[in-house]
Amino acid sequence: MRLVAAEIDLEALSFNLSRTKAFAPQSKIMAVLKANAYGHGLVKIAQHLAEADAFAVARIDEALALRAGGLTKPIVLLEGFFHEADLPILLANNFQTIIHDETQLTALETANLDAPIATWLKVDTGMHRLGIEPSQFESFYRRLKACANAKPNVNLMTHFACADDLANDKTTKQIDAFLHTINSQHEALCLANSAGIIGWPSSHGDWVRPGLMLYGVSPMVGQIGSDHGLKAVMRLTTKVIAIRKVAKGEGVGYGSRWQAKETTYLAVIAVGYGDGYPRHAKEGTPVMIAGKRFGIVGSVSMDMITVDIGDNTNNVKIGDAVEMWGPNLPVEEIAESAGTIPYELLCNVTPRVSYEYLG
Repeated sequence: MRLVAAEIDLEALSFNLSRTKAFAPQSKIMAVLKANAYGHGLVKIAQHLAEADAFAVARIDEALALRAGGLTKPIVLLEGFFHEADLPILLANNFQTIIHDETQLTALETANLDAPIATWLKVDTGMHRLGIEPSQFESFYRRLKACANAKPNVNLMTHFACADDLANDKTTKQIDAFLHTINSQHEALCLANSAGIIGWPSSHGDWVRPGLMLYGVSPMVGQIGSDHGLKAVMRLTTKVIAIRKVAKGEGVGYGSRWQAKETTYLAVIAVGYGDGYPRHAKEGTPVMIAGKRFGIVGSVSMDMITVDIGDNTNNVKIGDAVEMWGPNLPVEEIAESAGTIPYELLCNVTPRVSYEYLG
């Protein structure tokens, strides 16, 4: 019996890419594949995003894995490079790099390279994580334009801090600050992540960077993917491995955290924090067994979870399929119940979970 599996719907992935294009029809698509494509499988996902114009990853090992997998599209390193010795690797593999601080710029200027590298100059407009200060822009831009190791076109980028919240005007301020800083330079612009794509059309620019939305998950506060016409790509599934009758007043699980208020039946399902399911999912967090919702009771263990199925008039049986999240049970809902965000749940799926690619 196959137990915990992540079913990856590649048709849903392609559909979400088409939805992204519908949101930003005039922009090129830089598909974000960092963190193992948000837990969905780096190379396999990239191979099914043929309509994307470029890929983006956080680190060089992710980019190298894409090249090893036969992907030839442009790849942008969102954190840039970390040592001058990385630059020949970037050149040999046709990687593009973010420049976000003085150390990187100096390393690029002084490197001995056989050909120039494509660069993206990142401006910090309010995220305060990576990026040069707006006051540094003119100097950095001039130096990159003059740098023999940088291609003549210097692409320009920023990143939003609060785009998931339509009630927060910080995104508008960041857009204005970015456009004021670059002062009408005729370069390719990239501002919008998934939240910017969905919520802030004025940020679309020449390029957009969809990440979470490609996987069918909403980046917006209080919304789910289907609110934007997106389809869930991952369905995390398992099986019922036992049915237990529990008497009124009996405790269940480690610490006996939950006591039965009346005699009931529990379904024991084969999944836990060892598979990446959140340990702090609260009582009542839903799962779907044979197409019906039931609530978790007791502590989430490493390998098992108990679910209250009542008097079992629904006739839940050993071997029944269980959906932990997916098209019928939004991962956004599970994340809220566990006090976390969908990104974390998707990225935390562990190596012992088997992956099945559909379509």
